[in-house]
Amino acid sequence: TGGTMDEVVEALKRARVLHQLKPQEAEKEYKSIIAQDMDDEEFNKIKEQAICKLGDLYAEQRRVADIQKLMIDVRPFFNNIPKAKTAKIVRTLIDVMAKIPGSEGVQLQLCLDTIEWCKQEKRTFLRHRIQTRLASMYFETRDYTKALQLVDELLREVKKLDDKPLLVEIHLVESRTHHQLRNLPKSKAALTSARTAANSIYCPPLLQ
Repeated sequence: TGGTMDEVVEALKRARVLHQLKPQEAEKEYKSIIAQDMDDEEFNKIKEQAICKLGDLYAEQRRVADIQKLMIDVRPFFNNIPKAKTAKIVRTLIDVMAKIPGSEGVQLQLCLDTIEWCKQEKRTFLRHRIQTRLASMYFETRDYTKALQLVDELLREVKKLDDKPLLVEIHLVESRTHHQLRNLPKSKAALTSARTAANSIYCPPLLQ
């Protein structure tokens, strides 16, 4: 309905204005949007923005538990939107948590919980992306053995699906990990594999 849609648009505008000035009021506006459901693509885009902005607000206030809860609360919404959008929201929420100092343990747990949920819901596309993020986290926390174990598992699955953009990301984590372990031949081989996969796709600037 037009009126309701207009109200949602206005609520998001208000929330953006209040975000820095009156975060508590902004939080209420974001939550009011997230609590609604409409079978409408435009509404879904606004709801997606509200989820990500609420995640930002929680991160600014270092509210780790609230980001975890938000991730679980929005899962039913993922049934209404394309899988690429779902992956974007989940990765955004994991990324905003990464801005909170000392939250590494919770980030890992958030990834593991989401991976379990993906397995139950048979969401392979999203699971592979979160597992790649997890491998990257293992690398960042210097748990190189776990990083490589996960990379090997991912490569076996993702090569079969021929998901080139994801293969590039996985090979880059693999290359960086081998480099840290001073295994330069394997590091170079992984980099070559990443280039080969990248040559057959258009790469977003972030990956280049």
